[in-house]
Amino acid sequence: MAEKMLIIDDEEIVLRSCRKIFEAEGFEVTTTTNPQEGLNLVAEKAFDVVLVDWMMPGFDGMDVVEEIDKRSPNSAIVMISGYPTVGRATEAMKRGAMDYIAKPFRPEEIIEVVKKAVRRKVVEEKKAIGRFERIIKSWQFPVPTLEDKAPKTIAETVAQSVGVAKATSPWITVFILGILAGAYIGFGGLLSTTVTFDMASRWGIGFTKILGGASFSVGLMLVVIAGAELFTGNNLMVSSVLSREISFNTMLKRWAVVFFANFIGSILVALLFYFSGLWKTADGALGIAAIKVAYHKVTLSFSEALWRGIGCNWLVCLAVWMALASRQTIGKIFAIFFPITAFVAIGFEHSVANMYFIPAGIMLRYGAGLTGLEGMDLSQLNFINFLWKNLLPVTIGNIIGGGVFVGMSYWGAYLKPAKSTPS
Repeated sequence: MAEKMLIIDDEEIVLRSCRKIFEAEGFEVTTTTNPQEGLNLVAEKAFDVVLVDWMMPGFDGMDVVEEIDKRSPNSAIVMISGYPTVGRATEAMKRGAMDYIAKPFRPEEIIEVVKKAVRRKVVEEKKAIGRFERIIKSWQFPVPTLEDKAPKTIAETVAQSVGVAKATSPWITVFILGILAGAYIGFGGLLSTTVTFDMASRWGIGFTKILGGASFSVGLMLVVIAGAELFTGNNLMVSSVLSREISFNTMLKRWAVVFFANFIGSILVALLFYFSGLWKTADGALGIAAIKVAYHKVTLSFSEALWRGIGCNWLVCLAVWMALASRQTIGKIFAIFFPITAFVAIGFEHSVANMYFIPAGIMLRYGAGLTGLEGMDLSQLNFINFLWKNLLPVTIGNIIGGGVFVGMSYWGAYLKPAKSTPS
């Protein structure tokens, strides 16, 4: 019996193209430009595969996916979009989609995506049947919950969906989201300094560091939950390269765009801090604290900055990794909070955070006229030292920490193809 496919898209040319492709593959194809009609068809008839567009007049494709998954849980759903974003791709997978594909696409590309989605659906159904059988045997009927993703599933999502979505998103989208990410991390840095600048003498250094890390975690929460492109998180794209989903050159180009955009966003928040006069808090004590933070960062040795960068992004990418595991916002918040609090409290170095911290300190050094900075050679606090003595080694360390210790490690553990042995 031929497999049945439903295609919901407001573009007639897409419907005709997909019908031609999949009828040649032996599918019985039904098409509609009306999302409501598509939902009615799903309720009336069983479809093996449903292709649905993300953006349709009057409808959000994300809501359509969720409703299709409710009405026809056995259908393998694939989303189509001309404007894919990382956040929406991830959200679509959580709501029931098995995969996605960006427009325009070649016939062999969409055929492969559909086949992959069907395979994943079969695996999920087998797992669900196995769980049900175990429940029946033990006479335990748990209350249905939103299960978080297992580590292997996260590895597959990062390599096959998230990394690909980052590589195929429009350049302008990536650039804007990169600026936002830089600003969000800058806000986290500003909050951290504001909360802790006068705490150490009263509460001790350890507690001050913990509270500073807890405050800074707001930055990554904004990036992950509100949606933005952060260079350090994008180091996980290494998994997609190793899985041959994207090319190494494509990854490097996206990294470069996001890195530059993050820099712009971070500088914007540094300018906001400077021109708003917030540094005058407590008779300039907040400004003095900001200068000291920047000074200590540019006086690290190359080796110290490198190793601190490795430790930082190992934890940051684990925070992103665990946030992908959670299907609810509160779970993402807790997944982010603890690793980020840890990296800041320990004293590791984050390249994008330093794009805010050090320029803010340089601006205040030259323009604020603050006193109380005796014992520091402030001539070292300049953009040359920022770029070569901190940003360069920290960035290299971040790439190693996120790309090697998280991206490559989990790819090797779960996704590396097994070597075939001759019979």
